[in-house]
Amino acid sequence: MEGIKFINDESGNKTAVVIDLKEHAGIWEDFYDGLVSESRKNEPAVSWDKIRKNKS
Repeated sequence: MEGIKFINDESGNKTAVVIDLKEHAGIWEDFYDGLVSESRKNEPAVSWDKIRKNKS
């Protein structure tokens, strides 16, 4: 795929990726959003009403 390069370790296993953000910014944003969401999955939920009241 154009604009995406994999970095391999000495055994040939893919260990990292380099993404051309000029070409694939949308893909990166989706991937990053997924990582953020996954990292927060065990945080307690906060209701929209509580958030809205705190902003006032």
